[in-house]
Amino acid sequence: MEYKSKIKSFKDLEVYQNTYKASIIICKEIISKLPPEERYNLKDQLRRSCTSIPPLIAEGHAKRHQKKAFQKYLEDSIGEINETIVHLSYTRDLYSNLYNPKLITQLLDIYDKSARQSYNLIAVWDKFSRKPKDEKRNDIR
Repeated sequence: MEYKSKIKSFKDLEVYQNTYKASIIICKEIISKLPPEERYNLKDQLRRSCTSIPPLIAEGHAKRHQKKAFQKYLEDSIGEINETIVHLSYTRDLYSNLYNPKLITQLLDIYDKSARQSYNLIAVWDKFSRKPKDEKRNDIR
């Protein structure tokens, strides 16, 4: 597997970038258009789930040297991604007249991809985060 560039920060993770951008779109374009009767249900649940994903990824990245802690934060982010998918699906199916269906489909695709990326990141992080022994020796000099 070939990697694009070195990850120096959680902001370098594509899954962070995508879920952050998607959460902004949801807050601006989706939640604001939901009817008032959804204030304490769909609005709050969708806002909470979509805005919790990027911080979970960021916090997990801070603990990336502790494999189990890192995995737990990514697993929690997958749970929030799945919850966001369900809330977006409800929004699409209940309020299709309020939205461009392509927007909801694009957001669902982003979150579906993000769940897979998070899962794969859990699986490959050990290999990805370790430098070859020769490279470590050069860092000491």
